[in-house]
Amino acid sequence: MSAGWLLAVSHGKRMRARGRTSSESEFDTASLALLGLLLAFTFSLAAAKHDERRRMVVVDANAIGDLYTCASLLNDPVRTQLQDVVRDYVRLRLEAASRPLDDARLAVYLKQCQQKLDRMTALVQEALAAGTSIAVPLTNSLNEVSSNQALRVSALEDRLPGSIVLLLVAAAVVTAVLSGREEGLADRPDTGGMVAFVLMVAVTVFVTLDLNQPQRGLIRVSQAPMERLLDSMSR
Repeated sequence: MSAGWLLAVSHGKRMRARGRTSSESEFDTASLALLGLLLAFTFSLAAAKHDERRRMVVVDANAIGDLYTCASLLNDPVRTQLQDVVRDYVRLRLEAASRPLDDARLAVYLKQCQQKLDRMTALVQEALAAGTSIAVPLTNSLNEVSSNQALRVSALEDRLPGSIVLLLVAAAVVTAVLSGREEGLADRPDTGGMVAFVLMVAVTVFVTLDLNQPQRGLIRVSQAPMERLLDSMSR
């Protein structure tokens, strides 16, 4: 945006030197309106996806907590073994959330999670074979944990389409170019206002893209529900 604006200002000054005067263009107004619409749309969409990831942490923590409670009602040695696996699963989740995950790390993490879920399933099957009296809630809680894992991974991979991001960037640059041209043609250019406008748009785009990257960036999904759950398991 800054480069396009500076080039357009220079071009506008050359046009003014040739006798061209500034005029209100409908294209300038239309580009500003389109940019505002795209900023509002993409920001709200990215914020909604971020809220969904945050909600999934709460839902998943509740499901894991229910499974841990059911495990505490079983007889040993299944009770201790299942509780240990559930605690390890929560630790794995927190460890993965504490660092960025590229494709290779994500594949390793998903494999480890599946191994933990398979172990939980085997222990639940063992408890069912022993004739536990909480077969229904135990099975339901395990199903919830397994389902939430798939939903959470889906929410993690749910990003803004690349075409929308490119359209947003293109609209921002075109708006800066058109505004810069008009500023170069103006008798009294408002350079300070234009700089502030570019900064505001750039920060808004940055925050939108940051919300769109759940595994890296400044805005991260809080893992407080998982941390509290692990703390309650350690007591």
